[in-house]
Amino acid sequence: MKKLNQYRGFLTSEQIVAGITAAKKNAARLAEDAEILLKIGRYPSACSLAVLSLEESGKTTILRNMATAIEQKDILDLWKSYRRHLDKHILTLLPDRAAKGARLLREFRDCVTDATLDEKAAYDAVKQIGFYTDCLDNAHWSIPSIVVDEELARSIVTNAKIASSGSHTVTVREIELWIIHMQAGYTRQNLVAWAKAMEGEKLQPEGYAEEMANFSKGL
Repeated sequence: MKKLNQYRGFLTSEQIVAGITAAKKNAARLAEDAEILLKIGRYPSACSLAVLSLEESGKTTILRNMATAIEQKDILDLWKSYRRHLDKHILTLLPDRAAKGARLLREFRDCVTDATLDEKAAYDAVKQIGFYTDCLDNAHWSIPSIVVDEELARSIVTNAKIASSGSHTVTVREIELWIIHMQAGYTRQNLVAWAKAMEGEKLQPEGYAEEMANFSKGL
């Protein structure tokens, strides 16, 4: 089989939409598969697939950031993030923050920074121990069926289903508007301007811009 080289260049708006759509569909598929395994008591595999689903969901944010990348270094860094497991755990931590009372965008900011690498690494470790046996600490054997229980699996499968749900379809025009308003920087002013443009072109319902303005307070 011929080895395929990984692409590392810039993407058009159409290509970004195709990538986001593919990631969202695959995230939903993996979450559905995880739920099926959960129902029949295959907790380790369900847990690991759910983490994979969360990683796929996390790709959508990285792809959106690619739309505004200008410098070669920026696009190369984003492709590294796209393919590095820890960087894709963007949505993995959101339910925990929401459960602790986070409601504004600034309260979720650490989910996309290196400040939460340890937490993201913990989820990646859960994915690994759900698939593989390993020898840990003082020669202790980690066995998936013993280490991953129903409670843990159910929690992560639920998070994966939430992250991969939603009926909103990303369009080329949405990405074009994102580039127009966000290429100058990720600020509250630019984010609200984008939301107003989305609402103005009927790509989001009335009141979307106001919701975004409230959500991004303090950004």
